[in-house]
Amino acid sequence: MIIERTLREVIIRLPATINITDLQEMANFLRYSELTQKSKVTQKQIDTVVKDVKKGRWEKSRKRLIG
Repeated sequence: MIIERTLREVIIRLPATINITDLQEMANFLRYSELTQKSKVTQKQIDTVVKDVKKGRWEKSRKRLIG
């Protein structure tokens, strides 16, 4: 693996034999890091959103399963 830094970007060179699934997971993580690096959201706020999403999902599933 070779990592280069230029004035405008970082270039990572990997062998063609790298597992493509692992590479995609790494790319997803890097994209996530890029998108969230300036976020000021707190863990408490994230937990609240997750709780609301799970509750909404359960309500939809309950209606479908129970009627």
